[in-house]
Amino acid sequence: MTMKDRLSYRFLIPLALLLGFAPFYPQPHIVEKIGMLTAGTLIRPIDVFDLFWHSWPFVLLGYRVVSDLSQRRR
Repeated sequence: MTMKDRLSYRFLIPLALLLGFAPFYPQPHIVEKIGMLTAGTLIRPIDVFDLFWHSWPFVLLGYRVVSDLSQRRR
């Protein structure tokens, strides 16, 4: 079983939604951190770590989608 097989959509989609957008109120951290990144105010190490922490589930989900699409084209 490869790593891609272990990363099922059943696991990745809830992970991305829950961890990626937590906390939901008043504004998801990933939205706040991306706003800070575009404004150039993402300076503190804790903010950089927070951006990484809330974005890695989306990176894994994107990896799985791209991997599946590239296999489908073969």
